[in-house]
Amino acid sequence: MPQATDFDYESTVEACARGDAEALRALYERESRWLLGVAMRIVRDRHTAHDVLQDAFVAIWQRAGTYQRALGSARGWVYTVVRHKALDEARRAARESPAGDLRDALSAQPDETAFDASALSGHADAAALTRCLDALDTPKRDCIVSAFVEGLTHEQIATRLAAPLGSVKSWIRRGLLSLKACLS
Repeated sequence: MPQATDFDYESTVEACARGDAEALRALYERESRWLLGVAMRIVRDRHTAHDVLQDAFVAIWQRAGTYQRALGSARGWVYTVVRHKALDEARRAARESPAGDLRDALSAQPDETAFDASALSGHADAAALTRCLDALDTPKRDCIVSAFVEGLTHEQIATRLAAPLGSVKSWIRRGLLSLKACLS
């Protein structure tokens, strides 16, 4: 996968906001393979994942003007748009991704359907992410995997773990902060 630093995502998304179709094409060519993997992991159907990706790029085109550099990376914003579209589709179809082991997902060879660890962190490789996840305590790790790999909502995670919703939200927040510190 190309390094995130090889491409100016912020300028590209801002160009999309100005109506530059070439910028959208460049973004699609750069990330579509990996974004399709994110959608596939959530919706578990190739045809549906392609539809999600198309809908996501329409949304990126229409909402690029809402992106703000001060709030985070453009690459993260793009992945979030795709992830939310896929989660919306999975919920609409009343389907959930089957439980999977993050290590299996991270060790998969990158292809069009593989989970991409860089979707969680543009600068971390799979080994570093696995190491940092292993350093988390079990509730935090389980919540993060359930939310970001399986696409479960906080409520679904709370039900699965038989834990209070507030605890689940805290575990995810603290876990993400720990992952950020570990990966930086």
